[in-house]
Amino acid sequence: MGISISEKEQRPGFAIRIGFWACIVISVAVVIRRLVALVAPPQSAPPQLAALDGAFASHAILTLAHILPALTFVLLAPFVVVRTSTRTSWPERLLFPIGAIVGLTAYAMSAYSVGGWVERSAVLFFNTLFLFSLFRAHQYWRHGELLLKRRWLTRAIGILLGIATTRPVMAIFFATSSSTHLTPAQFFGLAFWIGFSINTLVVELWLRSRDRSRRPSAA
Repeated sequence: MGISISEKEQRPGFAIRIGFWACIVISVAVVIRRLVALVAPPQSAPPQLAALDGAFASHAILTLAHILPALTFVLLAPFVVVRTSTRTSWPERLLFPIGAIVGLTAYAMSAYSVGGWVERSAVLFFNTLFLFSLFRAHQYWRHGELLLKRRWLTRAIGILLGIATTRPVMAIFFATSSSTHLTPAQFFGLAFWIGFSINTLVVELWLRSRDRSRRPSAA
């Protein structure tokens, strides 16, 4: 009642909503954990985890310059995704400058990639795709193309939340490291490619399936 067909079409399906909120929770937890580790490094962390904490602590200022805007972006994302209206809200407008900061600092962070060039290549590819999507969304917004703006902004949000999807992948690699003998330097890059690819493909498939559902069926 009171909702137009076009507004209903903006609503993601149940599975997409669950995945979205799971990514939000994981992303927030990852940032909080990193902040705690920077302020008060755990004294009894496993060797591999302690080595990772030390790597991030070695460039703490850059890490903070990246994860704090990223946290802000993630916290604002629900105000965009859960809305049915295509009109631009103030949280949506903030995503453009904040997303630009996240993207630029991600390039800088790639110089310290734990997984070497495999991880760095994933960051460079998906971060460029994120910034491109954000730029396209901003251009469509300026020209009043609000549906296309929303489409490209959804892509940008989905790509950024890929960092959350990498975490369960990394957990699998950590859990099986005693059998595979892979170290974080060896599997971080793979986890990044897998996690970001999953999010990018899921969002794209959802957008295309929504397009197909809008097409009038043949008589």
